[in-house]
Amino acid sequence: MNIPNTTLPRIVIIGGGFAGIALAKKLKSKKVQVVLLDKHNYHTFQPLLYQVATGGLEAGSIAYPIRKVIQEYDDFYFRLTSVKEIDTKNQKVIAEIGELSYDYLVIATGSKTNYFGNKEIERNSMAMKTIPQSLNIRSLILENFEQAVLTTDLAERNSLINFVLVGGGPTGVELAGALAEMKKAILQKDYPDLDIAKMEINLIQSGDRILNTMSEKSSQAAEKFLLSLGVKIWKNVRVTNYDGRTILTNSDLAFETATVIWTAGVQGAIIAGLDAKSLIEKVERIRVNEYNQVVGYNNIFAVGDIASMETEAYPQGHPMMAQPAMQQGKMLGENIIKLIRKQPMEAFEYNDKGAMATIGRNKAVVDLPKYHFSGVFAWFVWMFVHLFSLIGFKNKAVVFLNWVYNYIRFDREGRLIIRPYKKKSFTVFTSDEV
Repeated sequence: MNIPNTTLPRIVIIGGGFAGIALAKKLKSKKVQVVLLDKHNYHTFQPLLYQVATGGLEAGSIAYPIRKVIQEYDDFYFRLTSVKEIDTKNQKVIAEIGELSYDYLVIATGSKTNYFGNKEIERNSMAMKTIPQSLNIRSLILENFEQAVLTTDLAERNSLINFVLVGGGPTGVELAGALAEMKKAILQKDYPDLDIAKMEINLIQSGDRILNTMSEKSSQAAEKFLLSLGVKIWKNVRVTNYDGRTILTNSDLAFETATVIWTAGVQGAIIAGLDAKSLIEKVERIRVNEYNQVVGYNNIFAVGDIASMETEAYPQGHPMMAQPAMQQGKMLGENIIKLIRKQPMEAFEYNDKGAMATIGRNKAVVDLPKYHFSGVFAWFVWMFVHLFSLIGFKNKAVVFLNWVYNYIRFDREGRLIIRPYKKKSFTVFTSDEV
């Protein structure tokens, strides 16, 4: 990897997400060599991916170059690569571009979409965990409307403008609200020769309420907001299959749709090489102790979505969100330095600052430790928190100006098909043909 030799302890960080960046910032000006590895050269502000997917923001406004984050840090190096395996015996990471030894290794690979083993749903639905995936969704949405204008087949047209979102968590709820606002204020102007009133936005939730990680008050408020925007909500319904045309469920309910966006769950992005005892199979997370040390290892750590720290308050591990990731990254930065200096480390304790979700213009829900509120004030709180959390003044300014413009003009000028998206076709062979 062409990293200079050093007599200082070498810390290798895999992943430039919220946890990895928080850790890197904490290690600035310390007497260590830090190497950050990521398959992208930018950090993604994932909470706003849905706005890229619906044309509210351009991709560049929620991304920030990793090299710019660390460019003034001494003895910091970034390499663009995917890590394939960890050789724990020889203390090396094995990546596409080569191998690199480490003294301390931090796994901050984040999470990926969980399809719960259903390969056909994975092939035919859309995920929204990365910027490229959000751009694919944006292109597919707009391409569907362009195709709907052309077709004379009524069933095909209805399928093209019927959108199904699977998963009633914050991502699904926010995306449903954004699509509903596009239907209300934009699409009827762009496509006057289509009956936009027939566009459907269906939100499917396997549980008995949406936003089930938030308070019941916020859940009810969010549902009320979505229904007022025309979103159809289907609760206690589980999707069993999707062949690219028809969604089947565990009930008699079925949907004919050309677009399914899967936000029903996430799992850790595991890297091969760790002992099986360190892994939790179903959710693909890594077991860590109170210091974020991977179980069974003294010099390997995991932080963020990939890490499962089981405590009395969080028996299933901390929620896979940005706040726990950033807090773990900051604490680990201090603890690794303490470990190097042979000082006792400090146990991590999560400070839950609350949760929030926006449903649309003047519509949001906020859960703070002692207060739960919704509506216009919650919407302004949501905007302030997300603007403050973005990396870089330019990104903050661009996003703020976009939001002001969209609010005043009821418009989303990011609805561009920059790169057409075509679904991969799969050939299915019968046993006789094979």
